Amino acid sequence: MPKRRHRFQAPPAQDPLHGARSSLVFRLNFGFFFRQLGIFFVMDLLLVIMATTGLFLWAENRCADVVALVDVRGVPTADAIPWMEASDYSITPLDREPQGVPVPFDWLRIRRETADALHQYDLMQYYSVELKSAGQPYAVTVDLTGVSGALCWAGAVLLICQGLSLLTNLFRNNRSIHKVLKPIQDLAATAARLNSMTHMSRQQLEALAGELEKINAKHLDSRIDLPATQKELRALAQAINAMLDRINKAYSAQMRFVSDASHELRTPIAVIQGYAALLDRWGKDDPEALQESIHAIRSEAKAMEELVEQLLFLARGDNDTQPVKPVAFDLTVLAGEVLREEEMIHQDRVFLPRWGEAPIPVRADQGLIKQVMRILMDNSVKYSPPDGRVYLRVTAQEGYARVTVQDEGMGIAPQGIPHIFDRFYRTDQSRDRRTGGTGLGLSIAKWIVDRHGGWFEVVSREGVGTRISFLLPSAPASTEEEAL
Repeated sequence: MPKRRHRFQAPPAQDPLHGARSSLVFRLNFGFFFRQLGIFFVMDLLLVIMATTGLFLWAENRCADVVALVDVRGVPTADAIPWMEASDYSITPLDREPQGVPVPFDWLRIRRETADALHQYDLMQYYSVELKSAGQPYAVTVDLTGVSGALCWAGAVLLICQGLSLLTNLFRNNRSIHKVLKPIQDLAATAARLNSMTHMSRQQLEALAGELEKINAKHLDSRIDLPATQKELRALAQAINAMLDRINKAYSAQMRFVSDASHELRTPIAVIQGYAALLDRWGKDDPEALQESIHAIRSEAKAMEELVEQLLFLARGDNDTQPVKPVAFDLTVLAGEVLREEEMIHQDRVFLPRWGEAPIPVRADQGLIKQVMRILMDNSVKYSPPDGRVYLRVTAQEGYARVTVQDEGMGIAPQGIPHIFDRFYRTDQSRDRRTGGTGLGLSIAKWIVDRHGGWFEVVSREGVGTRISFLLPSAPASTEEEAL
C-alpha cells in the first residue's frame, strides 16, 4: 500500500483576517485617543474658567484697594500721576462723568468700595473702574498685561504638552496593539497552511476564518466554537480563544479605568458648578454663602489636581516612562522623616515608632519609597478613630527590609482585601468621599514596590485594625557604607 503524502501549497495571496485585524486596531486606537482627548478637554475647560474667574477677582480686589486709598487721601494731582507709572495701577482724574458698565458678574462684587463704580476691561490689557470721590470723577486702571501674558504662555505650554502626549500615545498605542495582535497574524498564517492540506475539511477552515472576521473591539467576548472532529483545528481554536480572553480582560480593565476616571472628574466639576450657581444667586448679598462657595471651589480644584497627578503617575507607570532613580540610603532615617512630618500635620494623633539603632540600608528611589510610606500613614490616619494609635515599624530580615504600618481602625472585610490595590477601589465609598480619598493611593504604592522588586503583605480584621507591610530587597554589602 503506497504511503499517503501531504502536499502543501503556497499560502493565499490575501490574508483572510486582514480586514478584521485592521478594524480591531483602528477601533482600539480610536477609542483610546478620543477618551484621552476628552479628559484633556474637560481639564482645559475647567482651567480656563478658573483662570478667568481668578483674573476678574484679582483685578476687582486690586481696584477696590486703590479706591479705599483714594477715599482716605483724595484724588492725586496731575503732578503725582507720573510717579505711579512704575506700579501696576494708575489713578487718572476725569473731566467727564464716569463711563462703563456695572460689574460683569454680580457675584464678583465682593468689596463695597467699588459697588457703585462703572467698569471697563480688556482681560488681555487692563481692568478699569470709574467713579467719584467728593464729587471729583476719576478712574483706577490696573495693568493686566503681565498676568494675562503669563497665563497665555502657561496655556500654550500646556496645550503643546497635551498635543505631544496625544501624538506620542497614538503611535505608542498603535505599536502596542499591533504587538498584542501579532499572535493572530501567526495563527492566520497557520490556518492558511492548514487550508492547503488535502486531508483537512475546507468547509471547517472557512468557518474558522469566518468566526475570526466577526471579532472586533465591540465583540471581544466572541469565541470560536468548532466541532471536535479535527484535532489540529481544535487546538488552533483553543489558542485563539485563550488569547482573546487575555485581550478582553485587558481591554475591559482599560475601559473601566477610563470610565472611573471620568466619573471621579465629573463629581468635583458638578460641585464647582453647584457652588457657582449659589454664588450667582446669593453670593452678592450673603457673605457666608460667598465664603462657603469659595472654600468649596478651592477644595474641589485641589482634589482634581491631586487626582490628575495620580492618573498621570499611573499612566507613566503603565507606559514605562516613570523615572526610578535608585540610591543607597538608610530606611530608618527615611521612616523618621515621614513620622516627624505626620506628627506635624496631625498633632492630635499618636504615632509610635518601632525600629532599633542599627541602620537598615536599601537601594531604591528615596522619593518614591517615601511616597509609599506617606500613602500608608495617611490611610491609617483616615480610617482610625481620633484616639487610635498608628505604629510605624522598620525591621530587617534575611535579604529584605520590612516596613510595617499598623492602625487600630475600622479594618477591612475579608472579601475586600484582594481588591484594595485595584484602581479606584474603596472599601467604604461614603467615608472615602468625606476624607478626600481617590482610590488610587494603594495602586500607586503597589506599582512603586513592584518596580523595586518587593511585595506587600496585608493582615486586617474588622473592628480591630489593619497591618500593611511592604518588603524591599536589602542593599548589597558594597553599598552599605554608602548608605551610612
